[in-house]
Amino acid sequence: MRLGLPAAPSSLAPSPKSLKALNRLILEAPPLVKGGGRAVLGEGPIGADIAFVGEQPGDQEDRTGKPFVGPAGKLLDRAMAEAGIDRKRSYVTNAVKHFKFEQRGKRRIHSKPTAGEVKHYRWWLEKELDLVKPRLVVALGATAALALAGKPISVRAHRGAYSFAGRPGYVTVHPSFLLRMRDEDKVEAWRQFVSDMKKIRKQAEKEGGLK
Repeated sequence: MRLGLPAAPSSLAPSPKSLKALNRLILEAPPLVKGGGRAVLGEGPIGADIAFVGEQPGDQEDRTGKPFVGPAGKLLDRAMAEAGIDRKRSYVTNAVKHFKFEQRGKRRIHSKPTAGEVKHYRWWLEKELDLVKPRLVVALGATAALALAGKPISVRAHRGAYSFAGRPGYVTVHPSFLLRMRDEDKVEAWRQFVSDMKKIRKQAEKEGGLK
């Protein structure tokens, strides 16, 4: 079932005209997931060559307020570097803006957002990308693909170039997927992930970026 674009929050009249204005509204909005604390905003330049969209912030992202700074973020940085993609010229963000977790003792355990929760945040993501205007949008994992496409997308079946409602895009795994794999499978998975990054770079070049 397609996720219809949710109605704009009632406070958004008129709609924000800048990323700064949108971010201010996101920071003021209450979390839409269980356990959510601070909103973690996207990071990168307007007109970025590539926008990478993940699922949601993790524990370290929630604590620092910055996206992709934990183990998965470091893995993404490595893959981007191997493919010749400059993170400073890229935009990184998440489909869900708050960290959804369950408290287990002193640990905060990641909890996957539901389709309904992704739908609630989709308005913010769409506005964010409209304002950033990246040349290429990359879905890192199934949750990001769901948010961008508005319907469930199988990463295995659609891994590669993909159009998200007219936005040139690409579907690949989330780097956290590699972290969860058995050691004997990680070498090949890493090779495939870096290969995706190289294809993403080439596609961005065709879209007029990465000059």
